[in-house]
Amino acid sequence: MTAATTAQIRHLTLCGVMAAVICVIAPISVPIGPISITGATFAIYLTLYLLGGLWGMASVLVYLLVGFAGLPVFSNYMGGAARLLGPTGGYLVGYLPMALLAGLVVQWAFRRFEGQDGTGWITVGAQFLGLVLGTAVLYAFGTVWYCFQAGVDLQKALAACVFPFIPFDLIKMAAALLVGVPVRRRLERARLL
Repeated sequence: MTAATTAQIRHLTLCGVMAAVICVIAPISVPIGPISITGATFAIYLTLYLLGGLWGMASVLVYLLVGFAGLPVFSNYMGGAARLLGPTGGYLVGYLPMALLAGLVVQWAFRRFEGQDGTGWITVGAQFLGLVLGTAVLYAFGTVWYCFQAGVDLQKALAACVFPFIPFDLIKMAAALLVGVPVRRRLERARLL
């Protein structure tokens, strides 16, 4: 088996493991309106630290397909096509572009500032900025979908579906940064990444 094949098998395995982690953490939620505060974004942020953009997005896609099939992996232990295609489904589908954009930035920051071991201020700032940009794309995608599906104006959608979540998502980003960097470095040292 070549080194490239071994690396692909490791990434595929880690992709499946992280999809399972998202499925376990995502349903844990606190409803505060039409959208719940969930563990999904934290689990996805952590996935991006370990897998980067493309493989991270693949993990998110597996999670969404599992939920679409009806398993209770979405917020409040719900699942099914109606949840994914309903008014708040845009936030679920928005995880895909969020994962791609944020994961690519996080991956770039690790490679670009490799000598800093992922913990230098420039590296941390670039990683955090990537998570913020990815989350902004998630908010935009989900809010447009919600406005269309629920028939509400932008101001009402932002008040119900975005503004209450910003502080919680910033906390989840910081937590993922604190956990993701050391876990990634340990996996790299063990040659699992």
